[in-house]
Amino acid sequence: MTPFEQKTGCQVTSKAYGTSDEAYQLMQSGGYDVVAASGDLTLRLINGDVVVPVNTELIPNYAGVYDFLKDQAWNSVAGVSYGVPHGYGANLLMFNKEVVTPAPTSWDVVFDKAGQYKGKVTAYDSPIYIADAAVYLMAHKPELGIKNPYALDQTQFDASMELLKAQRPNVGEYWSDYLKEIQAFKTGSSVVGTTWQVIANVAQSEKAPVEAVLPEEGSTGWSDTWMLGAKSEHKTCGYMLIDHLVSPKTNAAIAEYFGEAPGNKLACQETTDPQHCETFHAEDEDYFSKVHYWNTPIEACLDGREDVKCTDYAEWTKRWSEIRG
Repeated sequence: MTPFEQKTGCQVTSKAYGTSDEAYQLMQSGGYDVVAASGDLTLRLINGDVVVPVNTELIPNYAGVYDFLKDQAWNSVAGVSYGVPHGYGANLLMFNKEVVTPAPTSWDVVFDKAGQYKGKVTAYDSPIYIADAAVYLMAHKPELGIKNPYALDQTQFDASMELLKAQRPNVGEYWSDYLKEIQAFKTGSSVVGTTWQVIANVAQSEKAPVEAVLPEEGSTGWSDTWMLGAKSEHKTCGYMLIDHLVSPKTNAAIAEYFGEAPGNKLACQETTDPQHCETFHAEDEDYFSKVHYWNTPIEACLDGREDVKCTDYAEWTKRWSEIRG
């Protein structure tokens, strides 16, 4: 932030948050100008009037952002942009090569076959993980008619919850802190479950016998968005900050620090690791065609259906609490 502050005169104070629920509460309280929001948060912020549309013409570096990340269902509404994409990635399947054999190609090892690894399965600790069950059912129970894992009518939602209830006795730990997940795979208390590419990279560098794959069913994933707070009293600095954050050099630094593909197509030329974008599959359209980016479940079905109501995030949160206990 120092070069930005020196150049613009804006002063930046930052706060890290742990979960999207925490971020929502912080933004509701006011006092924050800009937020980095994942897809399980963005529509909540938009529908709650917590953030405002952005004028992308005031963000010169917006032109460098990949077109496939722009104007998507999680960062725009009715053609109106509510933010600027800054990074993206897939939720992967990580496994202990010495225990989970042969190498899995399907999520069945954490669902239908999870009993083989009872007590050593791990899963992401968030209501949005319900979508992972829905992705699995899209492939294995097509009769449910799931087209979008974030647009679940009551029947589809109940089927996803039943799958998660069946999984629950086999889960040893639900993770949200990636350092704890790395430690669990190093000690062997977890041997298979959801992960991020950066977690697999660090675990391998620390000699954990793990691999990570994108399973044949596809996966969920994220495309994060810089958004402008509705209660911001410093919108000019907010715009300048977002532009700075998605500039090639800064975007590259953020992508390497966080462990994701950068949103600016010019950022791959600025990474300190020349292999970073290859490792995180930046620009690999075939790879990411199998990824269902996080979005916020709402009552109006995101798959376009108008004859039914879909379950919203409040219902997902309530039922996830029942699963977690």
